Amino acid sequence: MAEKKKKDINEKADEKKIAALEARLEGMNEQLDEAKSATEEAEKKAEAAKADYLRLMAEFDTFRRRTAEEKLALVSSASADTIKGLLPILDDCEIALANLEKSTDSDAAKEGTQMIFNKLINYLKGKGLERIEAVGADFDTEQHEAVTTFPAPSEEQKGKVIDVVQTGYTLGGKVLRYAKVVVGA
Repeated sequence: MAEKKKKDINEKADEKKIAALEARLEGMNEQLDEAKSATEEAEKKAEAAKADYLRLMAEFDTFRRRTAEEKLALVSSASADTIKGLLPILDDCEIALANLEKSTDSDAAKEGTQMIFNKLINYLKGKGLERIEAVGADFDTEQHEAVTTFPAPSEEQKGKVIDVVQTGYTLGGKVLRYAKVVVGA
């Protein structure tokens, strides 16, 4: 009887252990199901993110291509406008050359050349070209390039531009070509 009691106690203990293990197994199955669900959700999000990424890349590629085409068209248009504006000056050069061949008068040559120069400078000023006035101005590395220095004739001309070797120009306020100058030392 003691043995039977002992056996019953062992069976009840085993049943309790089995019940505990089954409960634990059930809890682990629930955790596994939750993990599977979370994994599926993460995979769906990853696929959606990948699709968004591919769509954005395609849109960016289209934008880049369109922008490059627009830039080429703008440059082409600007070049055409510039050349179109210079055509009347080219016509005047042809007329001046024809007149110079017929004429022996140097005043006519000077006048024709001055006319062409004035037309060209006015056209370029209309496009934003400005001459850098340098003679007598303080030497400024933002606008001038010193070719050489020369002893200044007077004390007040030291550090100032004495002569211009090549005229400088700005376009829209930005230096297009620095004025090459001689600076008083």
